[in-house]
Amino acid sequence: MKIQSQKDFFSGILFMVAGVAFAWGATDYTVGDSARMGPGYFPLLLGVLLALLGAAVTFKALVIETADGEKVGLIAWKPLVFIIAANLVFGVALGGLPRLKVPALGLIVGIYALTLIACLAGDRFKAKEAAALATVLAVLSYLAFVLLLKLQFVVWPALTVGS
Repeated sequence: MKIQSQKDFFSGILFMVAGVAFAWGATDYTVGDSARMGPGYFPLLLGVLLALLGAAVTFKALVIETADGEKVGLIAWKPLVFIIAANLVFGVALGGLPRLKVPALGLIVGIYALTLIACLAGDRFKAKEAAALATVLAVLSYLAFVLLLKLQFVVWPALTVGS
């Protein structure tokens, strides 16, 4: 069988791998049933649905012919590196690295770092636009997660809060 669309084929494979990984990871938790759902029920269901979606996309890539074969182009390394780095920095800023004695920097600093690093992934970087976006995201995140949902986050670096 010949691959008709490389983009769809590899996307479908990626969806299937991610779906199977989530479904497999969910089996470590109590799944329960539809009437009494456990903590593993929802991730298991989403993992299975994602794997099925991936199978459908992969099947479509093998069956439906496209004009140019939709070949996969070169990997865009710059956006890939900056987006992954932004998420890693956000995670470290939010939770710190206790084993390396790096303290949590808080939600606000994490959002600013995430936004500024992620903005570097684009073709152009405008500091004022990135700072404005970070400010809006920080304010909305604080309102949504801390004030409305009452989630327990470190909001500011411990260095600034009467240590």
